[in-house]
Amino acid sequence: MDYTEGSEDLKRQRAKKMMLWFGIVSLSMSFLGFTSAYIVSSKREDWLDDFQIPQAFYISLAVIIASSITMHLAKRNIKKENNGTGMLFLWTTLVLGVVFVWLQLQGFDEIIGIFGYNPTGPTSNITYTYIFLIATVHIAHIVVALIALLVVIYNHYKQKYTKGKTLGVELAATFWHFVDILWIYLFFFFYIVR
Repeated sequence: MDYTEGSEDLKRQRAKKMMLWFGIVSLSMSFLGFTSAYIVSSKREDWLDDFQIPQAFYISLAVIIASSITMHLAKRNIKKENNGTGMLFLWTTLVLGVVFVWLQLQGFDEIIGIFGYNPTGPTSNITYTYIFLIATVHIAHIVVALIALLVVIYNHYKQKYTKGKTLGVELAATFWHFVDILWIYLFFFFYIVR
């Protein structure tokens, strides 16, 4: 396929999709770097071999999977011009995203309050410091995805996604699924690599 063919609108759409994918690849490499450093650091003498994953992280895993499903349903309904149903799933995804962030913060509270480790200082441990760091960077990406979702909700409210013009929804859904898959990867990484 010749990517120089097509209308200016199609060229812009392809360019925006490619930019998103370049960003996703870059972010993936960053998190692979974080997890590689985690593996290398796990050889340290002060590494906790029996650390516990906070209970809130388990619940957040279910919430993030549910949000990926609702985002998929939102995109599908908007593309079919089922506007009311699409809006319902967009709002549901937004609420689940906010709940996910809240659960992550609850997980941090568990690490500090129950396990007794802080991110830095005399009561810190390198194992949990990595978990704090990686989860916090992931939360920052979830916040970006929530902002993108708010833009999509606003544009959908203004009825901008009609007659097959759903690029904004598609881009937001792709990024949302990426941050969801990223947390699934990170959760199982923490669960397996100890």
